Amino acid sequence: MKKITILGSTGSVGINTLSIVEKNPNLFKIIALVANTDVATMLKQCKLFSPEWVAMKNEKSANILKIELKKRKIKTYVLYGEQAICQLAALPETDQVIAAIVGMAGLLPTLAAINAGKTILLANKESLITSGSLFMKALSFSGAQILPIDSEHNAVFQALPSNMQKNLGVSNLKKNGIKKIVLTGSGGPLYNFSSSDLSNVTPKQACSHPNWKMGKKISIDSATMMNKGLEYAEARWLFNTLESEIEILIHPESIIHSMVQYYDGAVLAQLSVPDIRIAISYAMSWPDRINSGADFLNFSKINNLSFFEPDFVQFPCLKLAIDAFSEGQAAMIVLNAVNEIVVSAFLEYKISFNKIFEINFEVLMSSCFSEPTCIEDILEIDKKSRTLARKKILSLIP
Repeated sequence: MKKITILGSTGSVGINTLSIVEKNPNLFKIIALVANTDVATMLKQCKLFSPEWVAMKNEKSANILKIELKKRKIKTYVLYGEQAICQLAALPETDQVIAAIVGMAGLLPTLAAINAGKTILLANKESLITSGSLFMKALSFSGAQILPIDSEHNAVFQALPSNMQKNLGVSNLKKNGIKKIVLTGSGGPLYNFSSSDLSNVTPKQACSHPNWKMGKKISIDSATMMNKGLEYAEARWLFNTLESEIEILIHPESIIHSMVQYYDGAVLAQLSVPDIRIAISYAMSWPDRINSGADFLNFSKINNLSFFEPDFVQFPCLKLAIDAFSEGQAAMIVLNAVNEIVVSAFLEYKISFNKIFEINFEVLMSSCFSEPTCIEDILEIDKKSRTLARKKILSLIP
């Protein structure tokens, strides 16, 4: 039985992970759950799974949760704050840590799990793309293992030779007969919008993904295709690829989740209905497979599988992320930080949709940071970039 800690248990990935645990009670046991402020959801999870530990980032939320658990005589220890979250990420008894905290907030807890030598099921791509080589060095030093649970990276993972699955980030594609990796993306809910229509897009429209059910932040990133740019950066690190060894294609049907092209001409692709539980369950049970709860593909009802090259004019955030990766680690930290701030501002109706790219671009171009050499450098660049983004947003508000 694998013992599990979930960082971000009340979010989309966390909830889906728990649904897999519920379907496979003989295979998994929940040791610890971590969330920010969602007491109601956390209370339900504690009732169902009786974790030994819970940490809420927000102190007030932790205190409310303590009271509610005591009323129900649920014996779960409740902690709060970032330090407590990092402690739970490194619990000695935990086998797998689901890293699903949204955004840069997931960096330190994920690193804590790595330094403790855990198997990390990575959904928090921001922790990898902002720390890059430092992240990979920590993995190598600690002996921790990364298994991706983003659908695209998990699809690639499934199509790799087993020796590469065991050595993510260090294996050479060419030596393993691989010509390139193809990341697919649906194009998001705004793929068929004209450029002139994009300025009037509402948060509700941008969050209405045609195929996937996701949290608000990743939904907006999907709409701008920034998410695909961040996934490009994640894939460069996870699979140790050169720029020439990775391609992005728009695939509106979201049936093929990514592909691996081999030098002999073969292409291995992972196909399924668009359900994140498939990727999560494969990582949880790897190298075996278990019941994820997802539906099965009905090939007789698939009329078309289409692919297009991405339009960088319509989706400039995608190109911006690819270019930022080429510029270096500091540029990726800046872009990630600014994007988190502008997406939040858009969701709060403070800026229009097309301002997301404009602010990302302007702050990135005006920034000049030295390449980070330690985690403290990363956190400092992140902090300063967020301040610049907030100032820019304030200057645009009448």
